[in-house]
Amino acid sequence: MSLAAPSASPSVKPSRGKLPYSVIFIVLCSFAFVALLYADSSWAFFKVKSCSRKNGGARKSKHRNSDHDEARNSVIDDRFEFDPEECSVNTGKWVFNKTIKPLYTDRSCPYLDRQVSCVKNGRPDSDYRHWEWQPEDCSLPRFDAEVALKKLRGKRLMFVGDSLQRGQWQSFVCLVEWIIPQDKKSLKRGDFHTVFTAKEYDATIEFYWAPFLVESNTDRPIIGDPKKRIIKVDSVAKHAKNWIGVDILVFNSYVWWMSGLTLKTLWGSFANGAEGYEVLDTPVAYKVGLRTWANWVDSNVNPNNTRVFFTTMSPTHTRSADWGKSNGTKCFNETRPVMKRHFWSTGSNKQMMSMVNAVTGRMQVPITFLNITQLSDYRIDAHSSIYTETGGRLLTEEERADPVHNADCIHWCLPGVPDTWNQIFLAHL
Repeated sequence: MSLAAPSASPSVKPSRGKLPYSVIFIVLCSFAFVALLYADSSWAFFKVKSCSRKNGGARKSKHRNSDHDEARNSVIDDRFEFDPEECSVNTGKWVFNKTIKPLYTDRSCPYLDRQVSCVKNGRPDSDYRHWEWQPEDCSLPRFDAEVALKKLRGKRLMFVGDSLQRGQWQSFVCLVEWIIPQDKKSLKRGDFHTVFTAKEYDATIEFYWAPFLVESNTDRPIIGDPKKRIIKVDSVAKHAKNWIGVDILVFNSYVWWMSGLTLKTLWGSFANGAEGYEVLDTPVAYKVGLRTWANWVDSNVNPNNTRVFFTTMSPTHTRSADWGKSNGTKCFNETRPVMKRHFWSTGSNKQMMSMVNAVTGRMQVPITFLNITQLSDYRIDAHSSIYTETGGRLLTEEERADPVHNADCIHWCLPGVPDTWNQIFLAHL
């Protein structure tokens, strides 16, 4: 059916100097049609952009200097608010922001290990603490200690894994503990299981030591020689019995698997001794161990009661040629992140990442990834380097003078990069 303007009655003659009603009607319809087109296109634009970043102007400092400010001025403040279903946190850039102050220091937080207390250990520079991660297509909310504790009220949060996961646990505790009165918090340390309690919130933030997730002969005490380590790839029960009843589980496991091209693995009992192990290629052993862990999660975790997270691999920076410094000394003396887009170092193994995807892709219990690998790979400047300890003691001056052998380019200074991991984690909660 066509829509036509009604004709004027033959008995009514239009007055001189006035437009016919039919012409007026057509003009009005034309304006309405144009307005409708404009409204549709505008609506489509806003749907693409969703909603603008909150407090975008607050990121602009009144005091600008150096190339850091040029980077900050290029930030576009019209990105999505964070939506875990829409936002890809691994795509973005590190932006220097001197106005951002860490919520804690390695002197103010009493729960940090000396291993990651870089300033206390003598690190002279501090810029590494003032870089903030800005995803490309969304805005990452700042870490709010009060919000975090309210989300944990009446719950148990447990980080499970190796020393890098312990660093994420320490970061989380330090990010929230400062707002809790002294008599309302406590820490109980154990060889495997350490528990921070926020009494007022009836909440615990826990760490459980399981560097392979599955059982091994180097869980405790640690065997220094990787060639003597044996991984019991078919058994997780010894550790996992401590994970039952936890409301939020955050796992990781990567660096300990990377001690060589092959690993000694075992099915059955350690009583079989040296004759019972089988040598597997590292990625294969990793996949078998992850399957054991995944089977336990699927069999024992009720997703209606427990959320399960997996922190992707934390990159190492032991080869300075990766970022164009063939004469460099690993991460020693690095004071700025790598700015090359999509930089990927040899310390991040994509084959191992694919194993995690393959195993979790078949699980019944949903796994939420804390995708921290790409954003952390840029941060060659944020490792503890020579400002750390080994064997329970600080490096000597002689050892610090030999960064080739002694710079720690695996662990991160705190405050530092793991705070961003927890910023992402809290956004997912």
